[in-house]
Amino acid sequence: MSNVPVDNGRRRFLTVATSVVGGVGVVGWAVPFIRSWNPSERAKAAGAPVEINVGKIEKGQMIRAEWRGKPVYIVRRTEKMLAELKLPDISDRLRDPNSEEPQQPPYAKNINRSIKPEFWVGLGVCTHLGCAPTYEKDTMEEHVKGLDNGFFCPCHGSTYDLSGRVFQGVPAPLNLVVPDHSYISEDTLLIGVSQGEV
Repeated sequence: MSNVPVDNGRRRFLTVATSVVGGVGVVGWAVPFIRSWNPSERAKAAGAPVEINVGKIEKGQMIRAEWRGKPVYIVRRTEKMLAELKLPDISDRLRDPNSEEPQQPPYAKNINRSIKPEFWVGLGVCTHLGCAPTYEKDTMEEHVKGLDNGFFCPCHGSTYDLSGRVFQGVPAPLNLVVPDHSYISEDTLLIGVSQGEV
């Protein structure tokens, strides 16, 4: 046995230094591992919910968002626009006026095809061949007699009212798709999560 005195200060320093280096190594390993649990940007684009502030949209205005790589149209309808949806002459010319086809969640199966009548949320993808319909504010009469507002697909002439309901006699076979959506506050829309799941 050696009679060399023990340097406790040095021993404590080496113990602390080894612990710190080991801790840094564990953190260096754990951070990428834990981060890998989060969805990738690609996964988020594939279906993560999208939050939109609709409180800043002016009446009559449409904004676009993107969800699952597709354009989403959000229109803040005026009272006049909502009244157009109820015109009997217009309803008689729609292919699916009561939204019998499953192009919307059950809570949006109404004349407005929305949760809140003022806001319409729908995919901006024509159900004929996938073109992007244009928003026709006060100019829809050029395409549908007696209708001031709606959507017109410039590719093949399909026409929709402001609930995304398709007119008869056009190439598009179905109404525009209304995605799952909900409101997490008075002015905050969440696209991709059904009403009641929030």
